[in-house]
Amino acid sequence: MKILLATKNRGKISEINRIFSDLPVEFVGLDTFEEVPEVIEDGKTFHDNALKKAMTYYNIASIPALAEDSGLEVEALQGAPGIYSARYAGENATDSENNRKLLQALSGLPPEKRRARFVSVLCLILDGKPFFFEGEVRGRILEKPEGESGFGYDPLFVPEGYEHSFGVLGEEIKNRISHRAMALKKLRHFLNDHIK
Repeated sequence: MKILLATKNRGKISEINRIFSDLPVEFVGLDTFEEVPEVIEDGKTFHDNALKKAMTYYNIASIPALAEDSGLEVEALQGAPGIYSARYAGENATDSENNRKLLQALSGLPPEKRRARFVSVLCLILDGKPFFFEGEVRGRILEKPEGESGFGYDPLFVPEGYEHSFGVLGEEIKNRISHRAMALKKLRHFLNDHIK
């Protein structure tokens, strides 16, 4: 079964193909299609955005389509940055600008008031119907970045049960316990049951 993955990032495409290599499924990227519109993520939730992307590309490609929306939710900020995680400090903000804004927003708060979670919502459109797979990892936000690994808010986020941020823990641990890893695990069970 071919599934269109809503990305042009070749690294992401090959990574997900590696993860699912034991199943009769092949993920192809948006770069395999001539004209692909940019989908404006204007939904109110991660589910809205993932659904909009997946349905748009399903309608173009006429094959199953998979899209994701994900972000960081901080308790003390009533769930912000949430769906605006990638553009928290502005439309074309860098990771370090977003991190700086988050640290300013949490300035002076003690560790117990810095609880947060990363959320990932995958939406698979199969035969025109949406199926959602969610994952989350809980943790807390540090007072300053640590480590060079990962991207986004990884240098600020310490997952529960660990002493260091994803920026220090590295890809191997992150890929095992992350919000995306949890959502992909659920997708794997689903595909295992649905493609024989």
